[in-house]
Amino acid sequence: MESHNLLREVFKETSPKQIAEDMGLSLSLIYKWSQAPGEDSSGTTNPLDRMASLIESTEDLRLIQWLCRKKNGFFVASPEKEKVISQNLMPATNLIVQEFADLLSVVACAATDNHVNEAEAARIRKRWEKLKTVTETFVHCCENGNFAKIQEEAKVVARSESI
Repeated sequence: MESHNLLREVFKETSPKQIAEDMGLSLSLIYKWSQAPGEDSSGTTNPLDRMASLIESTEDLRLIQWLCRKKNGFFVASPEKEKVISQNLMPATNLIVQEFADLLSVVACAATDNHVNEAEAARIRKRWEKLKTVTETFVHCCENGNFAKIQEEAKVVARSESI
């Protein structure tokens, strides 16, 4: 679904006038977001397309992770299915077990004094997010029989670790 079509659907349930008021923007701009951008259209680049462009440009998953956390959710990237299939299940299994062990280590260190401070909670959250991503990648690879992709996805996760 194109972003302007999604916004058009959202506007059926949430008043564009209310959105304009809440965001301090003109009603006409809000309506333009729901129109296809292009030379022969009055549509304008909407915030969804801008965010997608920013993520594409930076290749930094922290942007989408931040956005998901704003609504108490989380983002887990799904790996793309590749034509080259690998049956290297053991290295893939070891990776997910290691990530779980790393999370448990962070939790154990934080809990030694029977109190978890803000910095410790942030470290736990960071490891938890990484484990969720690695686990989703593992499950996706199991579904597709493609375990070679896990190492590549692990690099992407490692790059986004500095949340």
